[in-house]
Amino acid sequence: MPEPTFNQYAAPAAVVEDVPQSGGHAELNYFDVAGRIGRLRYLAWLIGGGLIINVIAAVVGGVLGAILPSLVSFIGLVVWIPSLWFSILVGIKRAHDFNASGWLSILSLVPFLGTLIFAVIPGTQGPNNYGAAPPPNTWGVRVLAAILPVIAIIGILAAIAIPQYKAYTDKARAAQAANAH
Repeated sequence: MPEPTFNQYAAPAAVVEDVPQSGGHAELNYFDVAGRIGRLRYLAWLIGGGLIINVIAAVVGGVLGAILPSLVSFIGLVVWIPSLWFSILVGIKRAHDFNASGWLSILSLVPFLGTLIFAVIPGTQGPNNYGAAPPPNTWGVRVLAAILPVIAIIGILAAIAIPQYKAYTDKARAAQAANAH
């Protein structure tokens, strides 16, 4: 069997790892500012992170609030800091998705403005200056992102229905009292 010969004029066949391959997806790192996330994953992470932080705050606040009620406000401030940090971190990743600087995530300090802007602007197709495209959304991401609109719709319906129901029951009681006399 003849030995393979080395051809010094052949093109290199090495794979370079720091250059994203076409069609590849970036790895998701939850607590790193590098990388990109899409609109739906942005909403899901904000909702999921908010739920986790609020549950932790409720448990810690309930336990410590029962022991020292004067610490409840301090606990709220301490819990607010990681919540703010996480929302800015997720905002940076979302800004990277539409090829913008992470400094744009400062808009998340303005209530609803940053979330609205980041939820509307579409991401860059394929790789951009900040890395490969984010991975496709899983069913878990879709369900978690759908929680916010469902809760909002239920809240709006409750805000309309509860006063109407109270007015109806008040009228029914008044009519019943009038018929009793």
